[in-house]
Amino acid sequence: MERNKEQSIAGELVELALRDLAEGNLELLRNALEELHPADVADLLESMPPDERHATWELVPEDTRGEVLTYVHDEARATLIGDMDPRDLVTAAEQMDDEDLAEVLDELPADVTESILAALEADHRQRVEALLSFPEATAGRLMSTDVLSVRRDVALAVVLRWLRLHRELPPHTDALMVVSDDGRYEGRLDIADLVTNDPRLRVGDVMKPEAETVQASASEREVASLFERRDLISVAVLDAQDRLLGRITVDDAVDVIREQADRALLASAGLEEEEDLFAPVLPSAKRRAVWLGINLMTVFVAAWVIGHFEEVLGKIVALAVLMPVVASMGGIAGSQTLTLMIRGLALDQIAASNVRWLTLKEILVGVLNGVGWALVVALVSYLWFHSTGIAGVIAAAMVLNLLAAAASGVIIPLVLRRIGIDPALSGAVILTTVTDVVGFLSFLGLASLFLL
Repeated sequence: MERNKEQSIAGELVELALRDLAEGNLELLRNALEELHPADVADLLESMPPDERHATWELVPEDTRGEVLTYVHDEARATLIGDMDPRDLVTAAEQMDDEDLAEVLDELPADVTESILAALEADHRQRVEALLSFPEATAGRLMSTDVLSVRRDVALAVVLRWLRLHRELPPHTDALMVVSDDGRYEGRLDIADLVTNDPRLRVGDVMKPEAETVQASASEREVASLFERRDLISVAVLDAQDRLLGRITVDDAVDVIREQADRALLASAGLEEEEDLFAPVLPSAKRRAVWLGINLMTVFVAAWVIGHFEEVLGKIVALAVLMPVVASMGGIAGSQTLTLMIRGLALDQIAASNVRWLTLKEILVGVLNGVGWALVVALVSYLWFHSTGIAGVIAAAMVLNLLAAAASGVIIPLVLRRIGIDPALSGAVILTTVTDVVGFLSFLGLASLFLL
């Protein structure tokens, strides 16, 4: 109910903003944008066609544009940045956190990136350049360098007095990182332990030396998985020598988890992860045409198989009526296995030692479902066409296709993963081709053998 309410409010904001633009109430819209959270402004911009988006962006206060850009998805953000002159870009960059700015700079031409970096304060530029030195989609690129650290031999009372000197703490500060004199990570001091223990104790007496950490080279997926498994709020990021580089907080992990979910959902339809819903027609058509073409080729493969059985289809019309049943059941069964496999791979639950058991299990599931539903379909077919031959053929074909679907659902994502292709992107297309071809081939082939 709460989610529906939020969606309703977001929809109302879009309606009001578009109406203000259409009626020329620009000052009213400008005032509304000043009161909105930057994340809400970002959602509003993403929900607008290109011309209206540009007009609304011009009304966004300059002192919040940097933060708004951090919430906008990649492709929509690129259209906004393309409308900004270099001075506006520099102003926006100065407002961004280091990790957000590093992400934005990745999308800009090299000359624009260099000019923005040159305009930043030396300390800010150094931190951003340090983040840019790490590969994309790694913990080093995801982390924030805004982290508080203490020494283990300091009294808790001193730490408390030191914290009171800060005007504000970094967001999601649930712990202080404990480091040695040369910057090596030694553990973490949770804020809860800091405020509940005797102030005369030393940091080393109450810190957690075995707290979770991640290497800067770890992938975003590994980081997100760690946060999911351990319910973390923050985690320290270390280099190869265990020196403290920064920290990753739960909001960053949630962003990665959301992006992974979006990627899997859109990839299953052959769409890009950050495709702009209101992108211009031609770029959108070009992107989608690629996967439509691939799908068309797979359809022709299935049609080619059917073409080899013109004789039996011409003589027994019932086969043409029942043919889609076998392929469809195989496709559904295979997609169930494929989805579970992709999820298991994403969660690192599948290894060489358990693949054989998993394959055998899915094949047995395919056998049970195949036999059970084959009997149902055979009975329906017999009652429909009054032919035991057709009923027997479709039952046998269904068992064979569900077996092929189960095996393909396991094997296809493993093979794609081995050769470096995301199973979520192309697994469904390949699986559909396999189940269509095996379904048609088994059904029509058995019919040719036993019914002619």
